[in-house]
Amino acid sequence: MITKVEGFILSEVEYGETSKVINVLTKEYGLLGIMCKGVKSLKSKLRALTMRFTYGFFYIYKKDNKLSILKDVDIIDPLKNIHQDITLISYVNYITELTHQVLKECNDQKIYDLLIETIKKIEQKLDPMVLTNILELKYLDYLGVGLNLNGCVHCGNTNDIITIDGDIGGYLCKNCLTNEKVVSLKAVKMLRMYYYVDIQNIQKLDISSEVTNDINQFLTKYYDRYTGLYLKSKNFLEKLKNL
Repeated sequence: MITKVEGFILSEVEYGETSKVINVLTKEYGLLGIMCKGVKSLKSKLRALTMRFTYGFFYIYKKDNKLSILKDVDIIDPLKNIHQDITLISYVNYITELTHQVLKECNDQKIYDLLIETIKKIEQKLDPMVLTNILELKYLDYLGVGLNLNGCVHCGNTNDIITIDGDIGGYLCKNCLTNEKVVSLKAVKMLRMYYYVDIQNIQKLDISSEVTNDINQFLTKYYDRYTGLYLKSKNFLEKLKNL
């Protein structure tokens, strides 16, 4: 029986001369490995529909505990803006690689929604770095290293928050501050908004470059120190931003 699933292709692996396996994050079943027979042939109608970053409905012969078999694909959104922009492609490349790693720790269904909504907003040409940072921040909980953004880590005070410190994993108030680096207060407040915002509801992103850079640098250092993830796509992004 053919099963219809909504999904996004995270990666692909060559299989023989004419076939490949695609790793699809699906709304219904989480991450699925799907065998695509003969799709590398120039004559295959599925050749262009089984490439990375394809977002669509996949019609499959679903098999438990082994590879499912692809029958057909219907595109939901061709993501034309992303595919035509090397910068946007680079961000999507990073967040899909990151998502693949997060799924190894937690296969929560919400991860699919977070990824898809972020990709939709990148396709709408909203700031890709801000969107990526929002997703990174939300993913920390699934990686088991979430930040405390509800009050001072030491005393619980919700007032007089003055900075955020990666070493202790959250906010610090002015009374508990010792010699920690002070991040800009705007960045501190914006981090909490990043964490609680519903990505689907974002219509515009009007945030200063100073604040976005502070947040990006903080999250990059936090990921490097606490997640154990070293992704080539992230290194490429950093180089791209410095060009």
